Amino acid sequence: MKLFSNSITALERGLDYASLQQKTIANNIANVDTPNYKAKDVKFKRLMEDAQHSLSAVKTDPRHLEFSSMAKTMNVAQIKASYSQNGNSVDLDAEMSKLAENQLYYNALTDRLGSKFTSLSNVIKGGR
Repeated sequence: MKLFSNSITALERGLDYASLQQKTIANNIANVDTPNYKAKDVKFKRLMEDAQHSLSAVKTDPRHLEFSSMAKTMNVAQIKASYSQNGNSVDLDAEMSKLAENQLYYNALTDRLGSKFTSLSNVIKGGR
């Protein structure tokens, strides 16, 4: 029996992504002065593929694309470029920008999830 709706599950996956992104950015910032450290980035495409996998669709025309099943893991990939003479590829300004963007994304997800649980609470209490 499924306890929560698909929207809560999707929000949970979004929070998983935001958490992994936060850890990755924090790791990059912590290693900003480490020689030959290559910055890492979380690939959002994998998350979208996971969300696509959970969709149900009916192919009504042979020209329609197939919904394929993808692996359910998020990718963390190294960034190959070097920004400093010591071989480090961390761009501190870009990482701080990503950090702020990820924080806004996380806050939006938690706000939406909170409103979902408030709605469920109201239903349980009988609308009081």
